[in-house]
Formats: sequence, structure tokens, C-alpha cells
Amino acid sequence: MPTLESDETAFFQAASKQTFTDPPRVLIIGAGSRGTAYAQATLSSTNTIVAAVCEPNDYKRAEFGRKFVWADQNEALAGQSFSHWKEWRDYELKRRERDTAGHAVGKGIDAVFVCVLDEMHEEVVCGIADLGVHICCEKPMSTRLDSCMRMYKALKSTSVDSGNGCGNGSGQGEAKGKGTIFGICHVLRYSPHNMLLRHLVLEKDVIGDVLSIEHVEPVGWWHFSHSYVRGNWRKESKTAPSLLTKSCHDIDFLMWMLCSPPPNAENATPHLPSYISSTGSRKFFRKERKPKAAGSATNCLSCAYEPDCDYSAKKIYLERHLNSGNTDWPVKIVNPEIEDIYKTSGKEAAAEKLLESLAKNYTTETPSSKIDERPWFGRCVWSSDNDVCDDQMVTISWDDDPIANDEDGSPILHRRGAKTAQFHMVAFTEKQCERRGRIYGTKGEIEYDSTTIKVHNFASGHTKAHSPHLAGGGHGGGDEGLARQFLVAVNAVNSGDMPAADAQRKYLGCDVEEAFRSHAMVFAAEDARTKRQVVDWKKWWSERVESQLHER
Repeated sequence: MPTLESDETAFFQAASKQTFTDPPRVLIIGAGSRGTAYAQATLSSTNTIVAAVCEPNDYKRAEFGRKFVWADQNEALAGQSFSHWKEWRDYELKRRERDTAGHAVGKGIDAVFVCVLDEMHEEVVCGIADLGVHICCEKPMSTRLDSCMRMYKALKSTSVDSGNGCGNGSGQGEAKGKGTIFGICHVLRYSPHNMLLRHLVLEKDVIGDVLSIEHVEPVGWWHFSHSYVRGNWRKESKTAPSLLTKSCHDIDFLMWMLCSPPPNAENATPHLPSYISSTGSRKFFRKERKPKAAGSATNCLSCAYEPDCDYSAKKIYLERHLNSGNTDWPVKIVNPEIEDIYKTSGKEAAAEKLLESLAKNYTTETPSSKIDERPWFGRCVWSSDNDVCDDQMVTISWDDDPIANDEDGSPILHRRGAKTAQFHMVAFTEKQCERRGRIYGTKGEIEYDSTTIKVHNFASGHTKAHSPHLAGGGHGGGDEGLARQFLVAVNAVNSGDMPAADAQRKYLGCDVEEAFRSHAMVFAAEDARTKRQVVDWKKWWSERVESQLHER
């Protein structure tokens, strides 16, 4: 079974598929793009069984089921398809009752991937936590700090060493007295590239102590317009700030690099930040920037300026993607039926259906509740109802925080000295989510992008380039890496090899407390931005988090 390796050569090789003697049975809640990604990652990285799906959209549920669950069957069997997570919960409780009564029942679910909309994470995770199943939740945990805290409390009381067990009543993966695993889909931690980067910095000390990091997430010009101007994540009131919905990955990456101790550290005390500041705004996607030639048009398909507009929905979805044969993301987000139409009726029929979807619009007469219910992918990017930042900077600083002294009584500052992290999320880039940055240390510096890591040594003057294994799938192999590590941890608990707390640390390298802390950092950064102040982390944590966590 793979651990987060310390052997440098391991990062240059493709990870092998994990084969379990008694494969875990997985439920996917939410059959959208992320649910599909984790189903694919689960099957490509392990022999785990995708046993069931919960999805309210009939078309997406059936499509997902045919691909991953019932495959060669004509339709779903009992226990394989549910329209709502509560429907599955009711089914599972009744199944357990029948099992306890001595009736023959099918096997239950060992682990759940929660891939619903961000604002639904709390109700789902808290709603199933007491069932004793292992849970892996898509990022972010939730969209508000108080919601994340409620999830944290629920998970702390039921996951690790809770003794609830998986409770499937079939001998399949029993974990009674062993607790359950919780995974958060901060997939940047699990790509071969980033695992090697952290290994070089924290275990090999190739540049000495880190003094500062500059990290950039280039979202991509049309990607931002798709997801954060026209799409589900366009309004803070509906979902959350873009720093959370898009970049909690990156804040977690910085905390992982500078706050969390390396593997097998003698003292696992994290080096907590001291201060956070942030600036950012919606700079471009607002009505003041609308070209005069666009006039009062609110939809691309009825706009005179459309042929000259870079953000034309017709250009992005039809010309850039569908005409090139792409019916997957982002086209299928506009209309999930496009893929089938393309296959069965051809490109022209698919294009007609796509344009029909893009033409849908709302007016000043449309109730705001109706506007909020769904994305509007043909909407003018300067006349939408979006309000999230399209450009934001975050600065996190650490003070000296030694936890031990040397033989002369002097504080040991190795890995615990003053340092700074600067993060930039920017929409207007050619690259799409291909992170890049520089790390400055006492003995050298590192330059990295999504494919290469260059290490320069001050003393020798030499620069060494590392080319980590470029894994397939989403996030540079991070999706597959996360799914594999989560399921290996699940198997370790179910098989009785180790308690959940040990498997969580060994295979995922992150527990619920660490996952929650990196989310809290995002909310602290948002407080700094919106209140135009420098946030004192310890004071903020005491006032905004610790006092609430201790409330009953």
C-alpha cells in the first residue's frame, strides 16, 4: 500500500493500481463533473466498487449509473440509484434493521464521496456522519465559517476512533471500534508534482529554511467567465467568495508547505501564522466595463457586439469547444444532454441544442430567486449578477515560533523561523489553473510551474531541474492520488490493519483539524479584505473560532 513516499524516485513513477482483497463499496452523492471525476479516479486507481449514486437530475443520474454503477444491466437494481441523499439514508437504515432482524440483505456502503453543490455540503455530511461510513467531501468543506465549524464538530464526534463502525451488516469492511476516515478534496496535496516539491523543500532541505513563497493561480480568462461570472459560483451570497470556491486549494497548499510539519517529524506541532492581509475586487466583469457597442444587450445571442467579443458565449462553447469535438466540460455543464445528442444525431443537432440553451436569459422582471436557482451561460459577462473577485492577493506572515532550544539554550528556528507567503488569484491568464511560483530559502531558490521544478543552489551556482511524473486525470493526477489514498486508508481501517487516526495520518497526511484550519485561513483572509485590515491570526482564531467550538 502506498504511503506519502520519502524516496525521491517514487515521485517520477506512475502509481500502481491498488487491488484490495475485499474492495470497499462506494456511494457517489452528486453526479456532476466532480462526482464523475472521483468515480473515474476511484476505478482507475483501485478495484473499489462504485456501488450506488445519488443525484436529483434524472438524466445525469441515469448517465452516471450506466457508466459507473450498473454498466451492462439495463437499469438500476435496488440500492444502486437514489434521487436524494435522504432517500439513500432511509434505505440504508431500513437495510440495517432487516439485517439485525436476521433477514438476507445486500451489502452496504463503506465510503461516500460528497460532490453536491458547495452550499449543500453541511447538510449532507452532517446528515450521514452518524451512519459510521467513511466520508470524502469535495472542497470547500462549506461556504460559511459557522457551517464549517458545525461540520468539524460533527466529524470530530463521529469519525476518528468513534466506535460507530461502517455498519453495513454484511461483514464487508467492518470498522467497529476503529473509527472512520474523513477526506477533504484538497487534491493539490496528492499530485506527484506537489508531493515532490514538498519532499524537496521539507525533507531534503534543498534550499534550506523557507523565507518566502510567491504562488499564483492563473484561473484562465474564459474559465473564470464560465464558472464565476455565468456559472454556479458567481455570487458570494449564493455560494461563497471566489477565494474559497476557487482557491481554497491554494491556501491549503501554502499552509501544507509552511505550517504543517513534514512526514515523520519528531514534533508535529504546526507552525501557525501570525498575520493575514488581503486585497482584491471585481475589476473587469462589471457593467462599467461593458463595451458601448453592446448597448443594452444582456445575452450574447442577441448582441450586436458579439462577433468582436472575446467573451462571446457562442465563441467559447460552440466554436472553441463543440466544433472541435469536445462535448465534455464545459459544454456538458451548459446542457448535460449535448454529449448524447452529438453521438446519436451529429454535430449540427448538438450545436442547435447548445445555442438553444445559451439563448436562455432573464430580465429585470425575473424574480431574483429564479435567477439564483441556475447558471446562465449565454449571459453578457458585463451584465450578469456576479459579484465575486476576479483578482485577489493574500499575504500570510509567520513570526519566529521555536518549540525547542539547542544545547546552548538558543531557540531552534529550523522550519519555525519568520517567513511570508504571497498568493495571487487572477482570472485574466492564458494558462488555466496551471499553478506557478517561486520559493526563496536560506540556501537557494525554487522556481516551479505545473510540469517542472527548478532548484538553484547559492553555494554551487548550479540549477537542477526535476520533471515529476505527469499523471493523467484532473489536477495533475491529484484527483486520482486523493481517491487512491482515501480508499487505501478506508481499506486499512475496514480490514482491521489500523485505527482510523493512524490510517488518516499515514495515507491522507491530513486530519479534519488541519482541513478545517486551512478553510479558516480563507475566512480570515476575507475578513482582512472586506474590512481592509491586517488580521491577527491568534486573536482572530480565539474570537471567531475557538469560543464557538467550545459552545454546546
